[in-house]
Formats: sequence, structure tokens, C-alpha cells
Amino acid sequence: MNEGFKATLKSSETEDWLDLHVIRPFCYYLAVFFNKFDIHPNTVTIWSMIIGAASAIFFGCGSFYYSGTWGLMMNIIAIVLLMFADILDCTDGQLARLSGKKSRLGRILDGVAGFAWFIPIYHVLVYRFYLHHDLEFGWLGIEDTPENTLIATAVVYALGLISGIAGLAGQQRMADYYIQVHLFFLKGEKGAELDNSERQQEIYDQMTPETHSFAERYFQKSYIDYTKKQEGITPQFQRLMHKLRDKFGASENMPESVRKDFHDASLPVIFWNGLLTFNFRSFWLFLFCLIDIPIMNFVWEIVGMGLLAWYVNHRHESFCKRIADGLD
Repeated sequence: MNEGFKATLKSSETEDWLDLHVIRPFCYYLAVFFNKFDIHPNTVTIWSMIIGAASAIFFGCGSFYYSGTWGLMMNIIAIVLLMFADILDCTDGQLARLSGKKSRLGRILDGVAGFAWFIPIYHVLVYRFYLHHDLEFGWLGIEDTPENTLIATAVVYALGLISGIAGLAGQQRMADYYIQVHLFFLKGEKGAELDNSERQQEIYDQMTPETHSFAERYFQKSYIDYTKKQEGITPQFQRLMHKLRDKFGASENMPESVRKDFHDASLPVIFWNGLLTFNFRSFWLFLFCLIDIPIMNFVWEIVGMGLLAWYVNHRHESFCKRIADGLD
């Protein structure tokens, strides 16, 4: 890796193999290209949101089993669009670090991008089930009547809500937080974007209609709730941070032994945490859509990804408790 490329990464430790060796190098050249034309990182983020949301149109088509080659092509187009949206979402951060155009709004938009993609996609997958459900009804021995279709679709919609809110949203919010926590102990306060709800509330309280647009205030207000939820699922980490602040004050005063202990415990967890992010998650979405059982993506996110998220959270909280107890 050349120095210019490495400077656009948060850290190689928080990237999985595919990102580090394939996606991030490609995004770096895109970032260099966008920087030459003075394109703002937030503009790239918005492009990502639009393209990712547009993929929902093509995910709504039945694949080969229901629609033959045409359906298969529509699903492949959807996959390509969503992958390109993710590439742009990776590019915006590298562009921000390359150009120096980092902003609080950019950080918030980056967290919103995934939701902008998957909210329409998940709704379209429910509609797709409403239109195409022969496989599922055949396996379960359900008669394909209008009444049964409506009942089954309502059940699938409930699964989609659980999958989207407790699954996708909660898991990715936690995964993003653990990445920033790891960077905080690896690089210090300036090398991470470890936000807290109290500080975000202070920023919001200083925003007025005269100084900030409605959109900026809306996103900031939403971000307060985002950070509160991150803090709510990490009580042992919050306890550890309070003890560190009380005992050592500023983060730069933290003993290297504590920093190293945390880093060494966090590093293996970051590997599993990475499976909660886009690459591994989207693989299952693509697979289930291509084999014409997209509702299995909801089940997988609730059960499979849910167990993985529990493991990551449990393991992280456990070593945070151990380190915090050692500070007594």
C-alpha cells in the first residue's frame, strides 16, 4: 500500500480482507478522481443513498424461478447497483480524509446511508413475496388463496420490521460503534469518531433556525438518538470510559498498558464485528434473492446475524468489565 492510500483509511485493522485488498484501493482511485473535480464527500454520500435506494426497484422482480432470464438479469442489476452504492459509501470517507473536507454532517450522513438503501429494499422484498410465493407456500403446504396470501404477507412484513429494526439497524449501529471504539484506543481521540450523546445534545442545543437549516437540525437530532442507542447496549464500556476519565482525565493521559490491554482484547472481536457490516450481510441478501426466497434474508438476519451480534456484544462487554474492574 502506498502512503497516499493508507492515509485515506481509518485503519487496516478495521477493514476485512475484501475491503482492504479490493474495494478500498478502487475507492481510493475514485476519491482521487472526485477530488480533482472538487466534488464534496457529502455529494458522494447522497449519490450512494440514491443509487442504493434505486436498487430496490430491481430487487422487486422475481428471479429465474419466477421470471426466467429477465428476472435473473433484474436481480443482477439490483446487486450491481447496491454494490456500487456501497463503493461510493466507502469512497466518501476516503475522499473526506484525502481532501480534508470532514464534517459532522458527513459523519451523520454516512451512518444514514445504509438505512436509505435497505428501508425501500426491505419493503420491496415484502411486495415481492406478495407477488411470488409459490416456493414458500409449496414447502409449507399452504393453499395459494387471496386470503392466505394476505395473511402470509402480513407475517412476512412483521418479520421484515423485526429484521430491519432489531436486526439490520441495531446490528450495524453496534458494529459502527465498536469500530470507532477500537480506533479510539488504537489512535486516540483524533483518530476516531467516537461520539457521545451528551456532546451531540450540546451541539444540537446550539443550533438555531438562523444558523442551521432544517435538514441539518433534523439529522443532528436523529444522531442524538443514534448515539444514545449505541451507549445503551454497551453499559460496561460506558462504565470503563467513566472510570478512565475520572482516573486519568484526557485520553492522552491513559497509560499505555491500559491502551494495549484494550487493543489486544478488541482486535479479535473486530474480526467478528466485521461480519455485521455490508460485505457479509449483503452476500446473504444477494443469495436469497437469486434463489427466489428473499424472505429467508429476514429470518437469517433475526436468527443468524442476531446470534453473531449477541456474541460480539457479549465478548466486548466482558473484556470491558474486566479492564474496568482492574482500575478499582
